[in-house]
Amino acid sequence: MSKMKYVAIVASIAGVSLGSLAGHAQQPAPQAPNMTFFVTSIGLGKGAALGGIEGADRHCQTLAQGAGAGTKSWHAYLSTQGTGFVNARDRIGPGPWQNFKGEVVAQNVADLHSDKNKLGMQTSLTERGTMVAGVGYTPNYHDALTGSQMNGESFPPGEDRTCRNWTSSSQGAAMLGHIDRKGLRDDEASRSWNSAHPSRGSEGGCSQADLRGTGGNGLFYCFATN
Repeated sequence: MSKMKYVAIVASIAGVSLGSLAGHAQQPAPQAPNMTFFVTSIGLGKGAALGGIEGADRHCQTLAQGAGAGTKSWHAYLSTQGTGFVNARDRIGPGPWQNFKGEVVAQNVADLHSDKNKLGMQTSLTERGTMVAGVGYTPNYHDALTGSQMNGESFPPGEDRTCRNWTSSSQGAAMLGHIDRKGLRDDEASRSWNSAHPSRGSEGGCSQADLRGTGGNGLFYCFATN
């Protein structure tokens, strides 16, 4: 898929300016064929409505393709709830995973979900090799959609933590992690890369405005599964 065709599709889905997205996509992406982990540099623009977990996977694959890492299979680090639920930790492959610069952020799934992982503002880079603006920056975009508990597993059915399994921008809420590992408090939850706090806002917690209101922009983690 060409970059301009992808820009047009994203703009159509998101209802955002084609010009603003085109400016992002027309800039040649630095190449990192050995990259196996990144944070999306741009979301789909419609809050947590990602087209389901499959739509999120497609976004990961397309961004990876633009960075020269499209020969790998990419999955979004997202859990789902209810019948046929999926744990984020079970869909990202065995590892190890390295960022744009070749720095290994985790050796395997157990390492990723322990205090031994190397995730943080300096290492949780986008597919373009850039850092995500975190605490101390304006705007702050450090919230990552995950829908997951700290161990990478799904939440039980009941209280929505996945914005209706990543299909809604108006109902439910999403569990968020902190890309920069920083929060308002100095405790484990506030520093969690995958389960810091649920989204919230005037529309519930799943719209683009709601995600921006708590320090996010609809970004999420992508991992190569092979």
